[in-house]
Amino acid sequence: MTDKFTGSFTQQEPIPEDGIQAALKVLRHGRLHRYNVAEGEAGETALLECEFAAMTGAKYALAVASGGYAIACALRAVGVVCADEVLSNAFTLAPVPGAIASLGAVPVFVGVDHSLTIDLSDLKDKIKTSKARVLLLSHMRGHICDMDALMEICDAASVLVIEDCAHTMGARWNGVVSGRHGVMAAYSTQTYKHMNSGEGGLLICDDAALMARAVMLSGSYMLYDRHLAGPPAEAYTDLRYDVPNISGRMDNLRAAILRPQLKALDQQISAWNARYRIVESGLRGTAGLTLIERPDVEKFVGSSIQFLLLDWQTGKIEDVLQRCRARGVELKWFGRDEPSGFTSRYDSWRYAPAQSLPQSDRVLKSILDMRLPLTFTLEDCAQIAAIIRNEVGVVYQT
Repeated sequence: MTDKFTGSFTQQEPIPEDGIQAALKVLRHGRLHRYNVAEGEAGETALLECEFAAMTGAKYALAVASGGYAIACALRAVGVVCADEVLSNAFTLAPVPGAIASLGAVPVFVGVDHSLTIDLSDLKDKIKTSKARVLLLSHMRGHICDMDALMEICDAASVLVIEDCAHTMGARWNGVVSGRHGVMAAYSTQTYKHMNSGEGGLLICDDAALMARAVMLSGSYMLYDRHLAGPPAEAYTDLRYDVPNISGRMDNLRAAILRPQLKALDQQISAWNARYRIVESGLRGTAGLTLIERPDVEKFVGSSIQFLLLDWQTGKIEDVLQRCRARGVELKWFGRDEPSGFTSRYDSWRYAPAQSLPQSDRVLKSILDMRLPLTFTLEDCAQIAAIIRNEVGVVYQT
């Protein structure tokens, strides 16, 4: 088999036409700053917050400059300070432990299991052996753990859960919207996420005191009354004097681009999942390759797919990567000794204390990861799966 895939793994769909028109309207009136609004005008950012709160079922929503900022804002809002230990997944991307370290706090990594979700047994152990009272839970690459079991563990130990939903916007666990289990949840609208504003983030919460802190932290000055999806004015009375301004607001231009995308999110999810299932079906049964089986209670968003080459030698994994790349298929590998591109591991983040997680190391070494942009057709996905299946099979047999 010598056919080659010629598509781009980094090319996203264009911004919808109604988003482009909304952006042009903002550009023409020039009021990009979220608090620069005309008399009687709500502003695109405030309206996006209202619509996102309604979509998730949250009482409050806050739009900010990035997903990483949303995470750090949530950590500050719940009271994490310098030298505090914060639990988080060993399998995640650098902005998650980076948000912890940005506060001078200390990441304590919890292991990953073969479902690519947080190891609940290790979580119990780390709660006992650490001083952490916050878990920053990353739903890495859209894989959601048993949230009922996780919340039972954390609630019993009085551990607050902040959810990083950068890869699960629109997903659900057992009917509950991803982000609605923890005390706060952060989402990303960076280009490769489920809505695209280049950079951007959203934060949701039901607790008025916590969200008021987040709004003040984001740089509201005394203009918090313009947050239509924020807490009532009385929630800010004392905070005005004690909460620092750490500016990270979203602007009206990005919000204008995002609002039409939010309306189309369910449709986009269906399109992603159709592509995911074709690749999954094409890879199923490949010798030496382990698929991640999705639980029936998990409504996921298949904007990327992962599989494992468990216990393969490094050289053979490198061979698979090279052979697929030669045929136009870009796979990311979380098993490299050195960080590369977007992939890095807990043992390469030297701002965190060194930990030994041998069972997780075995899983992490085996993870191959691939984006599924909606610019791919269903036929593209079938071709990609056939290429991976062929090349894995050739290397496995050598």
